[in-house]
Amino acid sequence: MNLVFASNNKNKIAEIQSMLPESIKILSLEDINCLEDIPETADTIEGNAILKADYVTEKYGYDCFADDTGLEVNALNGEPGVYSARYAGEQKNADDNMDKLLEALKNEENRSAQFKTVITLNLNGKQYLFTGIAKGEITLTKTGTNGFGYDPIFKPENFTETFAELPLETKNEIGHRGKAVKQLIDFLSTTK
Repeated sequence: MNLVFASNNKNKIAEIQSMLPESIKILSLEDINCLEDIPETADTIEGNAILKADYVTEKYGYDCFADDTGLEVNALNGEPGVYSARYAGEQKNADDNMDKLLEALKNEENRSAQFKTVITLNLNGKQYLFTGIAKGEITLTKTGTNGFGYDPIFKPENFTETFAELPLETKNEIGHRGKAVKQLIDFLSTTK
C-alpha cells in the first residue's frame, strides 16, 4: 500500500517509515509533486492535521495522512501549542524557538509540558484521527544531538535524558508521534 504523508520533513518521514511494516510505503509531498506550502491556519493541532490531509486528498486525489504536533507548556497556558514550529518567527528555527521558550520559563518553577501529535488519515473516503501524548518537563538547558525541534529541552516522564539524548527506537516507543503512529499502524493492519 502506498500512502501519501503530507510532509516534506525528511526527519519525520524517516521516523515514521522506520515504524511502518514493509507493506506500507510512504510517499512525501515532493513524490506527488505537491510543491506548495499547505496552509496551516487552524487554531488547534487537530484542525491543522485535518487541513493538511484534506488539502492533499482534495487537490491531488490521494489517500493520505497528515500530522500536526505541538508542545504545550502548562505554565504558559498551553503555549506554544499550535504555533510550536514558528514560536520565535516565520523562519521556523528550532534553536530560536527553544531559546524563546527557555527565556519565557526562566523564573518558572512549574516546567511541566506535553507533546501532542494528531494524525488525520483520509482513507477510502473516510477520515480517522489518532492522538499521541508524551508528558514530561522542559529542562533548563539544551542537551543532546538526536531528534529535532524541541527534543533537546524536553525530558519525558520517568527519564533522566531529553528526547535528543535518547535513541530513536526509545523515542518512537514513548514519544507522542510514536504513540499516534502506532495507533495508525494498528488501524491500517486491520484495514486491508
